Amino acid sequence: MSPRKPVAAAGDEREQPERHPLVAPSETVEDQIITVTLRPTGFEHYVGQSGVVENLKISIEAARGRGEPLDHILLHGPPGLGKTTLANIVAREMASTFHQVSGPTLERPGDLVGILTNLARGDVLFVDEIHRLSHVVEEFLYPAMEDFAIDFMVDRGAYAKTIKISLKHFTLIGATTRAGLLTAPLRERFGIVHHFDYYTAEDLQRIVEHSAGVLGVHVRTDGAAEIAGRARGTPRIANRLLRRVRDYAQVKADGIIDREVARAALALEGIDELGLDALDRAFLRALIVQYNGGPVGISALAASVNEEEGTLTDVVEPFLIQVGFLARTAAGRRATPKARAHLGLAGNEPPRLL
Repeated sequence: MSPRKPVAAAGDEREQPERHPLVAPSETVEDQIITVTLRPTGFEHYVGQSGVVENLKISIEAARGRGEPLDHILLHGPPGLGKTTLANIVAREMASTFHQVSGPTLERPGDLVGILTNLARGDVLFVDEIHRLSHVVEEFLYPAMEDFAIDFMVDRGAYAKTIKISLKHFTLIGATTRAGLLTAPLRERFGIVHHFDYYTAEDLQRIVEHSAGVLGVHVRTDGAAEIAGRARGTPRIANRLLRRVRDYAQVKADGIIDREVARAALALEGIDELGLDALDRAFLRALIVQYNGGPVGISALAASVNEEEGTLTDVVEPFLIQVGFLARTAAGRRATPKARAHLGLAGNEPPRLL
């Protein structure tokens, strides 16, 4: 790879590269990682997703050996499983600058031009929620990904003309929770595609123990296991629960987290032994009580629990399906006998019409 340009120190009068306002303000990957202290800084501290990590290590080592930037990468899976964290690590391992933007913020091709023309060779552009790119921006992105060039139209009518702008060879990392919404042309332009699975309780326990060390929290093994078991297979939720249990332990238990302290704190938060929260239970209760277990459409359920359809589809349903409480069918959503038993509604009868 070509040597990186030195960054001018504070007070240095050398001209600094212009940063596009839509890109997250980060000069280095290290600055990004320091901001979010619970995120691991390298593969050696990254827990879980072993297949994804091993394949990425091979791709990175091969690219570095050839002195080339990485192929474009697509990471897809439920929210909170570490896609952004892994993108940061990839940039760090490639000694590249990390730029982050969210798909919905790119409304016009002009927004994308400002970002792409400021990328240096080997830079990583991370696009979160890439499935939410507008159609016109997505079409504009195709030649940038494939040919590292963009055709920009200036003026209109009889004075319209196209300017071809060459780009440096960059790496685009796209992240999405809904890979099925990606168009085929966009999906096919990613050379590396990886799916993220939910974490095991053992991996989540390791994450809780590591995060506790970073936060300076005294957590015992059984306390970490209790938090991990209620984290819905998701590191982001595990870290959030750890913070809430930490607050409870600080006030009620001299700052020490064991199994009983964790149980008491999580019960106060409304998190049951399987990790279901109030919204999960409201969703299942509406499905079982109001609609006799289904089948019912997602729009009716969203209206019943007063929640957005996207939240139910992306956040609530994947975990309920994983634990066997929910089935998606062609006719609609159905609750399983396990869901009825968990809520104590195994003998539930259809509601009577008045």
